[in-house]
Amino acid sequence: MDLKITTLGGKDAGKVKLSKEIFGLDPREDILQRVVRWQLAKKQQGTHKTKGRAEIARTGAKMYKQKGTGRARHHSARAPQFRGGGKAHGPVVRSHEHELPKKVRALGLKHALSAKAKSASLIIIDELMLTEAKTKALIANFATLGLSNALVIGGAELDKNFKLAATNIPNIDVLPIQGINVYDILRRGTLVLSKAAVEALEERFK
Repeated sequence: MDLKITTLGGKDAGKVKLSKEIFGLDPREDILQRVVRWQLAKKQQGTHKTKGRAEIARTGAKMYKQKGTGRARHHSARAPQFRGGGKAHGPVVRSHEHELPKKVRALGLKHALSAKAKSASLIIIDELMLTEAKTKALIANFATLGLSNALVIGGAELDKNFKLAATNIPNIDVLPIQGINVYDILRRGTLVLSKAAVEALEERFK
């Protein structure tokens, strides 16, 4: 499949042939969901914690005598049913990560790229470079391209001026090709790839 290449200023810069094995698949929502769930689980901190009855700083003495009061039988005030007592089966510090086969992760990335290509939300730019780190100029360029909510993927090294200029623009994410991932692709409306990024993807999935 062929796709038009544009410059950052919106001018025509030729065409590029995209691999059908990467950009021409029929997107499967179940695979995308599995990969996104795996990514978000890895990001989750897991620092949630409540104290159990063994961790409560409270007397362990029997509250009152066993018989003769007409009340229920109780022992420690650390028990979960009392105010100030420990939490029964509360959350503990743990990792939320789970395993996902490497082949499924790679397939998920292909399906995410194919989804953007299929919905005409994929733009190829020849070079992501600026002579000056001017956010105002870059906003004007993005307006020409019709970009207001986008993920921009560059080559192995991002142009310093471009990265600095894009930092303060809301709803615009800029990543090197090493950082491309399914979640960031799907959370933004448009995917912008540099020519170097396309070549790197072709090489990666060769």
